[in-house]
Amino acid sequence: MEITMIIVVALAVLVGLSLGLLGGGGSILVVPLLTYVGGLDPKEAIATSLFVVGATSLASLVGHARKGRVRWRTGLIFGAAGMVGAFLGGLAGGRIPGTFLMIAFAVMMIATAGAMIRGRKDRDGESQTHQHPLWRILLDGLVVGAATGLVGAGGGFLVVPALVLLAGLPMAAAVGTSLLVISMKSFAGLGGYLTSVSLDWPLVAAVTAAAILGSLVGVRLTSVVPEKALRKGFGYFVLLMGAFVLSQELPFPAAPIILGTVAVLATAAAICILGFKERCPLRPTTPVAVSMA
Repeated sequence: MEITMIIVVALAVLVGLSLGLLGGGGSILVVPLLTYVGGLDPKEAIATSLFVVGATSLASLVGHARKGRVRWRTGLIFGAAGMVGAFLGGLAGGRIPGTFLMIAFAVMMIATAGAMIRGRKDRDGESQTHQHPLWRILLDGLVVGAATGLVGAGGGFLVVPALVLLAGLPMAAAVGTSLLVISMKSFAGLGGYLTSVSLDWPLVAAVTAAAILGSLVGVRLTSVVPEKALRKGFGYFVLLMGAFVLSQELPFPAAPIILGTVAVLATAAAICILGFKERCPLRPTTPVAVSMA
């Protein structure tokens, strides 16, 4: 194995580690890792990431299922719609220029970073009585699946909020169920890409094994590392990575403007969160206890 591929596999352990610690977010680093470090074509990198994410999600799903945190009916309904969207997104992605796909991926990275920095409201203790119609759940699954199939990212940070808001699941069940949804639509998106893209399966297997190993270690570290601080720090890292990808794909004159804008926004967000604390709109809202009487 070439030294470059050894580096890619080693870094894939860190990707899996972040997945295990954060429950999401690490998969969004697989595409730039394979593209800029491994030297893969963007389409091949996206297709590979779909397999890595799908397999890693399945490995993590087992632990959540044993603890009763998977709502199978809801996950299968949402996942079925996501599979249709992901397959169509994969078909389209295999025929779209690689530069456009990487720009779309960078936008997804920046959106994901924003979600990570802001955090999400934990609804474990709340009663979920406002479930949306089935067609809304199917439509949302279709759209989320299409985004994942197209750029190979946008897993838990799109699926978990959708399951909480549309299906009415508590957070713990939404996180466990999202792994079922993510694995379903990842493999469907991969199927769409395989109609026009060939993969280096030994590399795919090595990266997947490394990511799964890292995710298992990450799960064990969840009780040691402060999750909120880690999530925010990782969010800023993903934000900078998104800016880097844009700087690589857009015409050179636009790169300094993009990097400068992202740096200013990141600095302003850090000042707001650290300096203004509770008054900062970027801080996650503290959930209000709901009386069950």
